Amino acid sequence: MKKGKAYTVKYRRKREGRTDYRSRLNLLSSRKLRVVIRRTLSNITIQITQYDSKGDKILISADSKELTKFEWKVHRGNLSSAYLTGYLCGLKAKKDKLKEGILDIGLRRAIPQSSFFAAAKGLLDAGFNVPLNEKVIPTPERIKGMHIEEYAKQLAKTDLYNKQFSRYIKNGIKPENITKYFEETKKKIEAKWQ
Repeated sequence: MKKGKAYTVKYRRKREGRTDYRSRLNLLSSRKLRVVIRRTLSNITIQITQYDSKGDKILISADSKELTKFEWKVHRGNLSSAYLTGYLCGLKAKKDKLKEGILDIGLRRAIPQSSFFAAAKGLLDAGFNVPLNEKVIPTPERIKGMHIEEYAKQLAKTDLYNKQFSRYIKNGIKPENITKYFEETKKKIEAKWQ
């Protein structure tokens, strides 16, 4: 039992390790919309939110699961999927006349050239302004999936190829052609939202 000064109980979300209130206060003090990007192993969610005292209001939302509507049959947690999800969210925001926001990645570390910044690049390319340093954005080759193509070509003559790319093969996609597939999906998203 604690003796001395009164013990202050931390906020529930801080105790659970779900919210960094200092970081949140800095983001809210800018009085701009927040682009909230959350990632799991196989999914990326992007929400454009506005602060409200009763709770944040979600103005626009995009999820990498929506990419299946545009015939995206590749893994939904990679850089290419993050970019396309960001691009989709940016086009939705443009349609609702939302122009800019600041990036909120929550408790995750800001690792340069990660999927968070690929999603932010998708937002930028769609016309939604997010202040970013160019050094943290992945290269266009990585965003399109060229690193996956090169890896697939290296494994093509080994037994690991079918094991590593079993989901691609099951869905009728050759991992060696992922950049072409990426461009086709991007055009389908543009056709619907522009």
